[in-house]
Amino acid sequence: MVSDDAARVSETLQLTSKSPDSMIRVEEMAVSKKNIFVLAMDDFNQAMLERLRGSEEMVFRPVLDMKTAVDTTEYDMAELLDRARQTLKNFPGTVDAIVGYWDFPTASMLPVLRREWNLRGPSLEATLRCEHKYWARVEERRVAPRQTPSFAGVNPFDESVLDKPPLPYPFWIKPVRAHSSQLGFHVDNRQDFEHAIRQTRDRIHVFAEPFNHILAMAEIPDDIAPVDGWHCIAEEIVSAGVQCTLEGYVLNGEVTIYGVVDSLREGAVGSSFSRYQYPSGMPASIQDIMFEDCQRFMEQTGFDNSPFNIEFFYNEEDGSVWMLEVNTRCSKSHSPLFEMVDGSSNLQAMVDVALGREPNFPPEGGKYQYAAKIMLREHQDGVVERVPDADEVRAIENDMPGCQIQVEAEQGSRLSDMLHQDSYSFEYAVLFVGGDSVEDIDQKADQIKARLDFRFRHGHQEDG
Repeated sequence: MVSDDAARVSETLQLTSKSPDSMIRVEEMAVSKKNIFVLAMDDFNQAMLERLRGSEEMVFRPVLDMKTAVDTTEYDMAELLDRARQTLKNFPGTVDAIVGYWDFPTASMLPVLRREWNLRGPSLEATLRCEHKYWARVEERRVAPRQTPSFAGVNPFDESVLDKPPLPYPFWIKPVRAHSSQLGFHVDNRQDFEHAIRQTRDRIHVFAEPFNHILAMAEIPDDIAPVDGWHCIAEEIVSAGVQCTLEGYVLNGEVTIYGVVDSLREGAVGSSFSRYQYPSGMPASIQDIMFEDCQRFMEQTGFDNSPFNIEFFYNEEDGSVWMLEVNTRCSKSHSPLFEMVDGSSNLQAMVDVALGREPNFPPEGGKYQYAAKIMLREHQDGVVERVPDADEVRAIENDMPGCQIQVEAEQGSRLSDMLHQDSYSFEYAVLFVGGDSVEDIDQKADQIKARLDFRFRHGHQEDG
């Protein structure tokens, strides 16, 4: 098949005797690269994108900067969309794909922009059936009722909300759309419920206003429409046991799972992630049950032509399997793990599926048998008195093969001022570690943590 690009190359070849610059033009025409636009592309993930199989045939171009789209507590959705549109409209070449690996608001923007540029990806409504936590539970209950915990919509601004708990205590409550476990609360009693409602009323606008802007662009069923972005969902607590995440994609209606990652938790209510570990140690028979539930759910929502990840709990004592939630993107937290073990990150699926082709994972795999993302957390607020500098971090990484360190806290700042923290802890650094066994990873992690000189001053005394 002769492509338009080949025809243009042929035409350019005929000009070589007429123009001194013609050979440069031939070289440019001969390699027609795909323009992949990435919402809020950062240096860490750009490096992984550049290492993907086939990346030499692609150009990764940023849309929106990190400060605007991620590192903020104010999301003006109309402005974000307009700025993204302007970048795309001003580009003189073809827009071949629009992708993203961050959570809200970028995940919600993707179907809107793809629809306007007539690009591959799930519809806005299919995306919302997964992202809108209440709507997702309604759809889940239709196809996997035994794996669906009890749930109820909650209006935190209802004057009588505290007098009518939506579920028997204990339960979990969170906005129908947020990210990074923000405004998620474990509620054991009325006092906990009052605290959760008070915090939610003060801060839910950060997510409610931009999410409602997205909802206004979609066709929402009558039974879902009243539960808008200002609402929460209360859910039965099913977190006993082991948590894992299925990473996969849907391509032309076919669901594929390419990896399962275990999620280890810590903290007072066991809700703060301490480690993601790949590959999973979950029994194969339980993974099969999760695969089947996942396939039924994705087909139910009509979600297509996109990566996704879906979280499950497995209770070893009674054998129960519970579906937690679905994310309409690959997990950036898992990306280095897949790269270490499989030889290419899950960004491979993100890019290839956006271009309409099967993900091109390396058949030979990666350098390590296991990999983990380890989150270093403080569970008490305080001032960050010291963080390792860049030279210290670089020295550890050089001494420890298969190690990457991300320092998130800033010296002199208060932990509670950090962005995107859950309700019960403060993540101040992240380690990505590859090894030949889980024990190997543990040993490396212990050595790294022993050399990382973080210091905190706890309490509420004056920071100065």
